[in-house]
Amino acid sequence: MKTNLFKTAFYTAFLGIEYLAITPQNIEMVASFWDKQNHFIAFFTLYVLLSLAYTHLSTRLKVILLVLVGFQIEITQYFIPNRFCSLMDIVADCIGIVIGIGIYKLITKIKTPL
Repeated sequence: MKTNLFKTAFYTAFLGIEYLAITPQNIEMVASFWDKQNHFIAFFTLYVLLSLAYTHLSTRLKVILLVLVGFQIEITQYFIPNRFCSLMDIVADCIGIVIGIGIYKLITKIKTPL
């Protein structure tokens, strides 16, 4: 039951982030934050939700999948008016993933007492 909830949360977050990342419209709520902060928060959230939803996947596979998503977003943005492709966005994505790994490990350590 919990797994289905986490899967729903992951796919909802994923679709929302994809929409916000590739829409040519200027969304004020998103634009009011620093762009790198948005990337960090998005990929931190995606990593934690992906890990909670798919506990059987290795950390390496989850990182590879999310880094590929980051590249897919940047490549797509290159072709969209008013959007820009930036390798620094991928760096912010990776920092979010790394912090997400740490937080997920902390969550699972608290959830399963010694």
